[in-house]
Amino acid sequence: MEKHRNILYWPLSVIYGTITGLRNFFYNSGIFKSIEFRIPVICVGNITVGGTGKTPHTEYLAGILSEHFKVATLSRGYKRKTHGFLIANPSSGVNDIGDEPKQISLKFSSVLVAVDNNRVEGVKKIIASNNGTEVIILDDGFQHRKIKPGFSILLTDFERLMIRDHMLPYGNLREGIHNMRRADIIIITKTPDNITPMQRRLIVKEVNKAPYQNLYFTSFVYKTPKAIFKDLGIERAFPAKIEKETSGAILVTGIANPLPLKEKIGDIFEELTHLTFPDHYNFREKDINTISEAFNNLKSPFKYIITTEKDAVRLREFTNIADPVRSALYYMPIAISFQNSDKEEFDNIIINYVRKNKGINRIPKVKGNH
Repeated sequence: MEKHRNILYWPLSVIYGTITGLRNFFYNSGIFKSIEFRIPVICVGNITVGGTGKTPHTEYLAGILSEHFKVATLSRGYKRKTHGFLIANPSSGVNDIGDEPKQISLKFSSVLVAVDNNRVEGVKKIIASNNGTEVIILDDGFQHRKIKPGFSILLTDFERLMIRDHMLPYGNLREGIHNMRRADIIIITKTPDNITPMQRRLIVKEVNKAPYQNLYFTSFVYKTPKAIFKDLGIERAFPAKIEKETSGAILVTGIANPLPLKEKIGDIFEELTHLTFPDHYNFREKDINTISEAFNNLKSPFKYIITTEKDAVRLREFTNIADPVRSALYYMPIAISFQNSDKEEFDNIIINYVRKNKGINRIPKVKGNH
């Protein structure tokens, strides 16, 4: 979704760009020091605000790497109500570690999921935990210059390409577009399935990547909805086939850009009511009542409540939701798919980076970011 441009914000964007530019200059010149750890650290991030698909891509990395190595993920745990360093365990709630770390911990039992606002201390404590971690995935850490990752992956939304954007607050850029040169890989996310080879070539030319950078296109794959409360003894398999004319749904979203999911759900159900909330929204009892009321107001004989996987981890904590609303709640899992048969190449680059660099993981070394 294109951000409304208010020309009055332009002077503020110049000031913001100057401040972030000076900060990056100090890191690039070595005046501000970066720590490079002797353990593979892969950074997944962006230089724009708003959803670019960091969590699905972090999960993809965790999936391919956990088949070969002992993996940990580290994020700040956005909107959690705790402080300091925490490692997720089965009893950790969203308020303890945040919704996205909770989602990852539920999906990958073999991955150590940690949160810490201080990323440097977080990496040190993961290493000190003596669990044999061989690679750390740094979620949303591209602007965290105190750590120099061994490998950086930069994401940009197909519909909101970073190269066509402006600095905050006039636009969505967190830092100048030239800083994309810090990335080893650039991924154009949420790419339409029907993109043509010519469109891809034009975007590659427009991005104008450096010779040392690889560029890939990925798309979201929406999988069959899953019951939210099946782990509490309530499981209602989602029908293999939906009769669109007789089915309705409530779509509940608390994400940055719900439009792609809304379009997908709109193709399935004739009757659709969309209840939209802010990104990382902390649902309350009154919101559950609103969802229940909207569900009861659907006219279709067969009706469902669909939400995102991230929102599901928050809704799952409301154990007092009564039937039939409780058994009608489903979440839509999302996976990513590489276009143009690039999956094997990408996987090999990531796995080979870790394989060549895993080893001593105790002593950090400090160096400038040249």
